[in-house]
Amino acid sequence: MLPKIILHNSISLDGSLTNFNVNMEFHYQIAGNFNPDAHLIGSNTIKTGIELYGNSPPEEKKDFVKPIRDKKLPFWIIIDTKGSLHGLLHEVRRFDFCKDVIILISRETPEKYIDYLKKRNYDFHIVGEDHVDLKKSLELVSKKYNVKTLLTDCGSILGNLLLNQGLINEISLLVHPIIVGDKSYYIFDNVNKDLQLKLIKKEILSDNYVWLYYKVNYNKKSFR
Repeated sequence: MLPKIILHNSISLDGSLTNFNVNMEFHYQIAGNFNPDAHLIGSNTIKTGIELYGNSPPEEKKDFVKPIRDKKLPFWIIIDTKGSLHGLLHEVRRFDFCKDVIILISRETPEKYIDYLKKRNYDFHIVGEDHVDLKKSLELVSKKYNVKTLLTDCGSILGNLLLNQGLINEISLLVHPIIVGDKSYYIFDNVNKDLQLKLIKKEILSDNYVWLYYKVNYNKKSFR
């Protein structure tokens, strides 16, 4: 059984994901209200976030042990087939609002990275040959970790893949009062399906921000 999946993103008025200052307070306030059991994140999103804060601190002994935190906290599920987060995952594990990290990889993932995960007691799952099979991954985390609601505030690549495979149930958008223009990195640039949306909720926030919350109504003909 698949969990309910919510795509949550902050965008500009013209649909860009980047090249503007995201209101992180509003973004995470809305995300937290969904009370997800897990967050699904791509490795590029994680790596970019780490790089924004400068050099990574060295590992310590505690980073090799699973953290003991509130069971109500969400897991962070990261797709990383190439092992691009080798040497960086301790920064994610240290995040106080993360129960622990789960890594999704493929059979093409470097053995060196798998060894790195084993030595640090990260849960990891091989789900796919060249790339991670998203549907099988979602079925796995639902069954093994009892994930019923999953939130993803990923970049456009992962978000578009999930939409194209009919896996997103709801879309939450925090619209910022800014137009990025020719520097835009569009949120739905590679969606190849005709998707109909039903507006569930809308809210005008302070400082001219708008929150839009939709249910995705997939046209079955688009998936033939």
